[in-house]
Amino acid sequence: MDNTDFKQNFTVQFCFPGNNASCRKELHTPTNLLILSLAVADLLVGMFVMPVKIMQLTDSCWYFGKMACIVFPIINGLSVLSSLCSLVFIAIDRYMAISDPLLYSSRITVFKTAVCIILGWSFCFLYVIMYMYFNDHLIPSQISTRCYGECVVFIKHSWVIVSILIFFVFPCSVILVLYSVIFHVARRQAKAVRAVVNGALNKNAGKVSSSSETKAAKTLGIVISFYFAFWIPFYISSLTVQKLTNVSMVWTVFGWLMYINSSMNPLIYAIFYPWFRVSVKYIVTFRIFESSSSTFKLYKEHS
Repeated sequence: MDNTDFKQNFTVQFCFPGNNASCRKELHTPTNLLILSLAVADLLVGMFVMPVKIMQLTDSCWYFGKMACIVFPIINGLSVLSSLCSLVFIAIDRYMAISDPLLYSSRITVFKTAVCIILGWSFCFLYVIMYMYFNDHLIPSQISTRCYGECVVFIKHSWVIVSILIFFVFPCSVILVLYSVIFHVARRQAKAVRAVVNGALNKNAGKVSSSSETKAAKTLGIVISFYFAFWIPFYISSLTVQKLTNVSMVWTVFGWLMYINSSMNPLIYAIFYPWFRVSVKYIVTFRIFESSSSTFKLYKEHS
C-alpha cells in the first residue's frame, strides 16, 4: 500500500461515522479555527463559570472544598482571557485577509494558526497561574479563610493595573488599529469592485468575494464592540476600588457583564451566518452522529 492509499483509508476511517467537522474541507480554514478557539473559551464560561456564579448569587457559601476554590478561579480567568486572545488573533487574521488577499493563503495557514492558538492559550494559562500565586490563591497553604465555606480571592491593586495594561489597553489598542485599517481597505476595495465593468462573470465573482470579506469584518467588528461595551465598566470600576475581591459588588455586577459577553458571541454568529445556524441545528438534534453527516450541506446558497 502506497502513501496515497494509506491517506485515503485513514481519512475514511477517521471520518466515519459522523465526524462532521473533520470531514468538511470547507471548514478547514484559519479563520474557522480561530472562531473555534473563541467558541471553546465561551463554552468554558457557559458550562463551568456561569453555573457556579449563579450558585454563589443564591448562596454565599462555598460547598466544593478548598481545591475547587483554587481551580475555579483558574478556569474563570483562562476562559475570559483566552476569549480576548482569540479576538486579537481574529483581528490579525481579518487584517491579513483584506489588506493582502493574494498572499493570505500562503502566509496564514491552518498549521500556523493552530500554533498561535496554542501559544495564546498557554500564555493566558501561565498568566493566570502567576496572577493567582502573587495574589496568594494558588496553593492550599496560601489560602486563609475567615470562616468555613468561604472562597475569596483578594486582588492586589498592583495586579489590577497589570491586568488592565496587558489584557485591556494593549490588545484593545491593537484591535482598534487593525479594524480601522480593515474598514478603510474594505471601503476602498468595494469602490474598486463597483468600478469594474469588464465581464459580468468576473464582476459578480468580485462582488461575492468582496462582500464575503466585508461581511466577516463587520461581524467580527460587532463582536469586538460588544466586548468593549461589557468589559470597559469592569476595568474602570476596578480602578476605583482599593480592596477588590471576587465576591465584591464590583466583581459580581460587572463580572456578570463579562460572562454575558461570552453568551452574545454565538448569537451574533447565528444572526449573520446561515451555515452557523445549520451547524447548530445538526448538533442540537444529534444528527452529526449519523453516518451521512459528512454530506450535509452547510452552504446552501452555493449548492
